[in-house]
Amino acid sequence: QNSNVENLPPHVLRLVYKEVSALAADPPEGIKIYPSEEDITELHTSIEGPEGTPFAGGIFRMRLVLGKDFPAVPPKGYFLTKIFHPNVGHKGEICVNVLKRDWKAELGLRHVLLTIKCLLIHPNPESALNEEAGRLLLEDYAEYESRARLLTEIHAMGGPGGTSGAPQDPNDGPQPKKHAGDPMKRAGPRKKKADKKRALRRL
Repeated sequence: QNSNVENLPPHVLRLVYKEVSALAADPPEGIKIYPSEEDITELHTSIEGPEGTPFAGGIFRMRLVLGKDFPAVPPKGYFLTKIFHPNVGHKGEICVNVLKRDWKAELGLRHVLLTIKCLLIHPNPESALNEEAGRLLLEDYAEYESRARLLTEIHAMGGPGGTSGAPQDPNDGPQPKKHAGDPMKRAGPRKKKADKKRALRRL
């Protein structure tokens, strides 16, 4: 994976380092930051699914990638946790105006993270990357909510682990009670399948 550290001028790297340190010390509510010592231009984060949305109770891992033209050009955002959302594409890419035409260099990373969290509360079907999710949001909210909640239960409630490689604290986030003492808990990919079967059986 290519790092942009060597492409960014020293003053930009200093600014990024300062902002990431401030974010890690005082993150926005419901958001955790996992800075990487080796590559400050790729920021791993996790966002708690906001209450009152189909994502509630889930922990969604995400990464922001700062390109060589940052901060003139906004970072790219990707969800690493699978999510059913109009503004998130099938590869996890995020479509949000602050990462495109509304971007200003002075907005900073905190603003980006808060905007993405806001998107979980107020999806924007007009700029849908997942057309099916966008259509259901407008035409059949109950079906949209049930699909989004199912994916949240399968992919975002399994506790730590998964595919991102972000250092996760085992005590991170709400642990679903049904996993207490579950022998599958540390079984990696097998556990995910067990969760999926359980979620499907509940339907």
